Parts: sequence; C-alpha cells; structure tokens
Amino acid sequence: MAHQSGVKNPLEEISPVFPHSVPADISSVNGTLYTTAQTLVQQVAYTLSDKLFTYSPDTFSLDEAARLWSGNEQTNVRGVVPTVNAMETRLGAANVLLGYVFSPDVDPKKKAVAKSIIASSPALIHMRSALDQLSVLYGVSSPFVAHVSAVDYEVSSAKLVTDYASAVTVAQETGIGLLASFSAHEAQHMALFATLAATVLPMVHIYDGVSVSRESAKIKDVLDRTSLQNVFSSILGEQKEAPKKADQGTKVNAILRGLNAELGTAYSLFEYEGHDEPDAVLVTFGSVESLLATQVAASLTNSGERIGVIAIRVYRPFSEPHFLEALPRSVKRIAVLGQVANKAAAEDSAVQSALYVDVVAAITMSDIWTLPPPIVDIPEEELTAQASTMDAFILLGDGSHAQQYVFWDGDDAASAPAASIISRLLSEDPRKSVSFQAAYDNVPLSGILHSEIRASSSAIDAPFHIECADISVVNDIQLLSKFDIASRTKDSGIILLKSTIKDDEFEKKLPALFRRAVTKKAINLIIADPSALGDEAPAAVENALIQLAFAKLANISAPLEKLSYLNIDSSTVHQAYERLDSSLRNVEIPKEWADSLEDNEPSHLPTIPQTTSFAINEEKHTTEPAPALKTSQSAAQAIVFKEAYDVQSALRPDLSMKNYIVKVQENRRLTPEYYGRNIFHIEFDLSGTGMEYQIGEALGIHSQNDPDEVSEFIEFYGLNADDIVEVPSKDDPDVLEMRTVFQALSQNVDIFGRPPKKFYESLAEFATDEGERKALLTLSSAEGATESKRRAEMDTVTFADILAEYKSAHPSFYELVRIVSPLKRREYSIASSQKVNPNSVHLLIVVVNWVDTKGRDRFGQATRYLSRLPIGAKVTVSVKPSVMKLPPLATQPLIMAGLGTGLAPFRAFVQYRAWQKSQGVDIGSVLLYMGSRHQREEYLYGEEWEAYQAAGIVTLLGRAFSRDQSEKIYIQDRMRQSLDDIIEAYIKEDGAFYLCGPTWPVPDVTEVLQEAIVEEGKRRGAKVDGAKKIEELKEGLRYVLEVY
Repeated sequence: MAHQSGVKNPLEEISPVFPHSVPADISSVNGTLYTTAQTLVQQVAYTLSDKLFTYSPDTFSLDEAARLWSGNEQTNVRGVVPTVNAMETRLGAANVLLGYVFSPDVDPKKKAVAKSIIASSPALIHMRSALDQLSVLYGVSSPFVAHVSAVDYEVSSAKLVTDYASAVTVAQETGIGLLASFSAHEAQHMALFATLAATVLPMVHIYDGVSVSRESAKIKDVLDRTSLQNVFSSILGEQKEAPKKADQGTKVNAILRGLNAELGTAYSLFEYEGHDEPDAVLVTFGSVESLLATQVAASLTNSGERIGVIAIRVYRPFSEPHFLEALPRSVKRIAVLGQVANKAAAEDSAVQSALYVDVVAAITMSDIWTLPPPIVDIPEEELTAQASTMDAFILLGDGSHAQQYVFWDGDDAASAPAASIISRLLSEDPRKSVSFQAAYDNVPLSGILHSEIRASSSAIDAPFHIECADISVVNDIQLLSKFDIASRTKDSGIILLKSTIKDDEFEKKLPALFRRAVTKKAINLIIADPSALGDEAPAAVENALIQLAFAKLANISAPLEKLSYLNIDSSTVHQAYERLDSSLRNVEIPKEWADSLEDNEPSHLPTIPQTTSFAINEEKHTTEPAPALKTSQSAAQAIVFKEAYDVQSALRPDLSMKNYIVKVQENRRLTPEYYGRNIFHIEFDLSGTGMEYQIGEALGIHSQNDPDEVSEFIEFYGLNADDIVEVPSKDDPDVLEMRTVFQALSQNVDIFGRPPKKFYESLAEFATDEGERKALLTLSSAEGATESKRRAEMDTVTFADILAEYKSAHPSFYELVRIVSPLKRREYSIASSQKVNPNSVHLLIVVVNWVDTKGRDRFGQATRYLSRLPIGAKVTVSVKPSVMKLPPLATQPLIMAGLGTGLAPFRAFVQYRAWQKSQGVDIGSVLLYMGSRHQREEYLYGEEWEAYQAAGIVTLLGRAFSRDQSEKIYIQDRMRQSLDDIIEAYIKEDGAFYLCGPTWPVPDVTEVLQEAIVEEGKRRGAKVDGAKKIEELKEGLRYVLEVY
C-alpha cells in the first residue's frame, strides 16, 4: 500500500521502547539482526522445550515472543508447537511443573526434553518449595531450566531494581544451579548452556532485567533453530561419555568446554580481566556488574594500574578449584561485589553477601597463601551508582568513533516514539552497530520517557548511562527544571529543545542552573518551535518535526524518504519537512548567563531518571484516595458500625508473608545478672495458631519499638498518639488500612533505626532553615561521606536523632512515613523440634547493646524487645526456610560446631534425634562442639547436653571455653583433639557437618575437616585433595555453614 505522496507506508507501528519488533516467524531469528536478549532467550526455550511456563507481569513482556510464535503455530525442532502456559506469581508457583517433570507416564523421549520456565526473579522465591523437591529428586525428573530476568520492584525506593539476591538465595538454599549472561550478545549462548547444564542439575539462567534484557542491539552470528539443536545434540552426546562419578562442577565445566569447541568461543566458569600480576582483584556476579567491572579493569590496566576482575559466570555449583585457578597469585587484596536484598541491606555493615562467604571459604581453605589476602564485602549499590556516572566510550577503547544521543519526553506525548524511530533509522546503515534503551519514570511530570542511542562502527556493550551526549533532545521544557540535562551533554554538544519559548522569555523560563551549564560547556542550544507548523497541525507532525530536526543536526542523509517509511503516516513527515527550516532557530548564548542566579535555586538536580516502570503511567489522570489523619472518635464509629463502613480486621495487613500471633510462655536469662552479656531463652506458645516449622528453619520476629521512646517521640514531634492513620492498602487502593499513630510508630516505622544517606537528602526538602538544608544535603553528598559514615558507625544516630537535630525539617506524619525505613523482620534460628515440642517454639538470643559516643546506652531493637517480653505477651511471627537441614538418613552422623547462640539450631537437631530414637529409629552418632568465653557464665544448655550425652544421643561433647585457662582453647582445638571421631563419623559413615555462629572460625574449622579427610586417605594409602573433597561435600549438603 502506498500513500498519496508516493512513499510506501511502514509495515508496522514502531514502539517507543523497542525499535525492532519481535519476528513473527521464529525461523527469521538467525544470522545478524537487531533484537533483544529477551527475544533470544525465548527463542532458545521455545526451540529446545515442548512446554514453557511463564511468570511475567503484564508490562514486563518476558514471554511476548513465545506467545506470538505459539499463537502462530510455529513449531520447534521436533515439529511440535510448544505450549506457553502463563502462570501467576504466587506462593507455590511452579508446583504445577512438578507434575510434568516427575510424571512416570511420559514417553522417555519426551521426558528427556527440558521443561522451561521464563520468569522475573521474585517468582523464584515463590517457587522455592517446588525447587527444593526438584533438587532432591532430580535423578528421576525431566531436565529443568529457568530463564530469569533479574528485576523486581523495590517498594522502599519506588523503582525497578536489578535483583540477583533472590536467585542467589534460592540457589544457595536449594542446591540448584545458577549462571549468568553478561550481555545481550551472549544471551543466546548462555540460554543454550543453561539448557545443557540442566541435564546435570536444575539450572537457573539469570540476566539483568532492567537494562540488558530490554536493550535493542545488533547481534551477530545468531544461531537458528536447527543450529541450536545440532549444537545441543552434539554436546549432549559427548557428555554421555563423561565419567559418571564426576562432581557437578566438573560436569558443568565439561559442557562449557564443549560449547566453546562448537561455537569458537572462550567462555569459562570464572572469567578474569586485567593486569597479569594485579595487587587488587574485584569479584563480581551479574550482567551489568561483570561487564562494567571488566571494562573498567581493562581501561585501568592500559593506564598501568595493577588491578583485575573475576566475573563469575557459573555461581552454582561454585567450583573452588576453578575459582582459585582464575585468581592471580600476586593478589594482595580482594573485594567482593556481592548481592544483597535491598539498599538497606547494602548499607547495613552486619549483612554479608552470599558471594562473600563463598569467596572467603575458597581462599581460607586453599593452601596457596601462607597468609591469605584480606577480603572485603562491597555493597552492590556503590558500584551501581558509579556505573551511572561513567561514559561508555571511555571504556570501549580501540579508538572507534561513536555517536551518543539522549532523548527526554513525556511518557504519553505524541513525540514519545521519536527516539525509537531515530534508532531504527540509524540501524538501516549496515556499517553501524546501534544500541537503544528506553526507560519510564512515572514520577516526574507524572511520567517521562528517557531514551538513549549509541551508534558505533563496532559492537557495543555499554549497559550504563550516557554521560557525554553529542545531542540531547528535550521535548518538554519542564524537564529542564527536573533534571540537569546539560551536564550529560558533551562540551560543544547540541541540545535540541522543543518549545514555543520566545527570545525575551529565556531568562524567565530557562532555569539558571541550565543557563550556566550551557554557557560553561559552550553547548549549542537549538529551539524547535512547533508553533511554526500552524495552529491546525496534528500532534503527529510535531513528532515528525523532532525526527527531521534531529536528522538535520546529526547530518543524516535523505531523511525525508527514510522517515516517511518509518512513520505510520508519511504525510505528517512531509508536512513537517516543509516547515523545518522556519521551525528551527539557534540561540545566541549571552555571556551573562554564566553568572545566572535565581531565588530558591536547587543546589543540584538529578542527572538520570529512575526506572520505575516498563510502561507509561496509566494512573496519571486518576484520583487516588489520599491518606488522612482522623480522630479516635471517627475510628470508633467505623469499628462499631462495621457493615456501614465495610470494615474488616486483619493481622498486620502491611506484611506480605503468612503471619501468626503467638504468646510468650517462658522468658529466662541464661547468663548471670552480673555478666555483661545477656543471653536468654524464650519460648512461644503455638496453641491454636496452626503454625508449623521444620528442623533448621528460622523464626521471623516482627518486633516493636520501645513504647516509652515512641511516646517521647510523639510528644517531641507534636503528634496525637490516638489519631488514626488511614492509608490506602498496597493490594487495593480502594481499601483503607487503619492504625493509630502510636501503632504505626511502634509496629511499622523504624524511627529509632539507622538512617541511610538518602534520608538526609529526602529530609532536606522539608528544611525551612537554609543552613540546615545545606547541612543535610552535604551529608547526603560525596563531600559529606566521611561525616555521614562517622555518624552511622561511631555515633550510631537514629532517624529520631536527626529529626531532633534539624528541627526546621519537619515533614508531615505521612511524609515522615514515606522517607523513614519500615521496621524489618528479624530472624533467629529455631532452637526446638516440633516433634518434641508440638505446641511451642524456642529461641536462643543475645541482647545487642553498646554505648555510643555521647555515653548513651544503645540496644539492638529486636533483641531488647524480646528480652523484655513478659509471660503472656503476644508477638507477631513468621517462619523462614534455612540451609540448615538434617541429612536424609537418620543413621548419618551429625558433626555440629556452634559458637554462642549458634547452638540454637543444634538443640533442635539433638531434640529431633532423641525423638527418632524414642520411636525405635536407629540414629547415627552426634558430635557436638560448642564454644564460648567462660563455662561458668556461658555454658548454654549445658545440663541438657550432658543429659543427652548420658542418654547416648550425643556421643561426643567437645566444650571449648576460650578464656577459662591461660592458653586460649577454641572450637577447632577440640575438634583436632578428636580427629579420629571425626574421621569415623564424617568420612566413613557419610556424616554431615554444620557450623553456626560468627564467620571468623570458618577457615580454622575447615582446616581441621581437611586434615581429617587427608588423614583418612593416608590410612587407606590414597592421596586426597582435602579442599576439593570439601567442595564435593558442600555440593552434597554435607558441609553447611550458617555464619554471620
């Protein structure tokens, strides 16, 4: 079909976020093409599976291609049209899959075909129970592979974040495999690798879900369906010849070597980049993190820095020998960029990442270093923030010229597709490689679209924001007051501003910050005035005007013909082209702009929007119910007349997990009153709650703030404790949740917790005193990093302390709730077995306390709360799974090492073994090693252990009281003294070893276990690698650490 202008119309309408649509025919996915990692992952899953189970929120589009191909009845390589089953992300997700993978009635050939899941990372948490079963019984199941987009919505920051922590946690707790794609260019290969590795163990393939998965890029050498199947079959055939007894890490590595041989690639489990003899090495896992870190390392190495990066491709199974092989021997210090649950966890010095624990274990168990290099854990937030300020092409090197363009627009503006159309236009040039990324921020102006284009003569791997744009296009003048757009435009670059602004309005309508930056950087400011198009011009003509203006400024040849084809209505392009020259004008920058100032000018503006959604803000034109403070009288009316007010009671409606109310039935201190450490035993009555827990699980305590401190804060802040807080529910904004101010500050708001740096910045918005506002902004900036760190670590200030210090910053109660972190659940290992204590659950806890720099007594919020609870007090609790699980056979021995309150799970273990014996079940030996400072004060559960020993349940009790004698005796010393017992129980009788407590004894305790392994081998006349054997035991869940 041709338009009246004679130019043919485009085949499709171009999406504002994806310039290149999903191919309707899967066979066209091959060779060199523009596509996304998301599409390539779906192509592999669709080709190599007959059934796909997808857990994709509507706006995430994780399964869009697979649903399209299945709807078009496209077949896979076996001639089958795969079914795409869209599932809900909820508790028990993936249980339906178990019926397929374990079905005994399925044809053996079909059973060998992988079952694939496509999901976002939160779904893994809901799949945990199913993955647990799958991991244990994998020998009789179909291969299972999950392709997971690492993205989640973080409520505290109200934005989409890259979430690897969910996958790392689930992999660690269930024993499933986990590998990562670093970029869109290798997504297809890694999806194929994951499907192959799924023949060894259940496998999760994870990739960045915020940027990498949605980046449109030019991908070369894409395998078609037949090639995928040929490579898959070839490697699978080779693996059938592999030794059956090889461990999982060895098998997975063999598959990766086979993949390299087939594809001519050089992937490895651990990929090193940097100096040949580095002093410092950074260890990373994840797409953006790994890609960024390796590029930084390469750049710094070229400038002479002795630095390197190990990017972990396969995180589980974690092959310590391969990790140590990749780590240069010259290293003097190691930093680990680990994944943690959220920003609050990243800023909590007590939280350690799982990756850090693995690296520490690998280094300390190695005999490579006489004195192992120091290892530090770096919160991921620090590097992610750095990534946003780096210019991609400083790192790309090789002298290749690249153009970079940034577009800013309202999310539903007529010109919103302009950037995507320009990207499509640039990609028509076969000599160029173009990447495109777009993100929605639903907050500024009720929704904006931020798009970035990079065009280069070579392939582009740059999953971070542009910092030196050749051209910045701003389609709404209001954005200049929201973002520092000029700072991300290069010196002598161009800013194209769509506006009807007149020359005499510049100083009135252009912010002073913008005018100064334009002058300082000698930026060329070009106005595209849509009023020149005429009053009757449709909005689509404005869109075409921006495209044509950009093409002119970027020196793109023949833009009229090309853009006519790429726009759905080519006549609008011709109409805009006729008025193009009259619509554009170059602004002459007065020298006076360099000194521009204005009243109430912000000290700085953000340079990059937050990615809060993958879609436009549909709610911008709707009215949301506003929260309100009401008197207790109005609340009483609602409670008395429930039907009229549609009131329902709920247990902590703000908490998403399953909760129970339990009562304290015992709370006793175990250490003497005179002793400095208050370690106590607390029991909760479960009668009538229906709560169940398993051996090794943890109890989540939803604690409350101290009531006296809450009352003091309410009085100081001028609040009424009995006023009702009426807040729209998170699940349904039409439903209002009611609490008193006192309840909210007691149960929901962490007002006495430690504030992150972000709090200072948020609070500054409310400061009416200019000095206090500047002080708060300084504390939130790099300039105030030392002072804010001192406040957090030395003064241990709280949110309440800051509000008392900066009195002019007085947010309303609702604003306060918004910027102060919520109270978090605290988890404690359960110290009882429900078989022995059917109606109670027990905990062993030490009160955390210290004196701050002002001489004030400070306490851990949850431990103080629990220590003060009287008999009969009600507490809200929940149950959390743990890695501490008993071995499958009752006859398998237990070797347990617990320090201080780390004895808690082992009390549950011993109780359960005692119960098994009372039921006539044969049980294995139980070796319990316990460590503390003094027997007199800290012999925790001492009489119980001795009673169990007398009853023949505990066969060895190794007590290490480090300070009761002149020479210090630690838990590893007691273990070494009973090496023969460990050899018998751990090695000969296939026992399982557990360590619970602080991190510091891990290397010493592990060294003893290695000695036992080597000694046992020596007695048999065999040479055994102790470190390698520990790695095998770890994979078999016979070496389990729960350290903190």
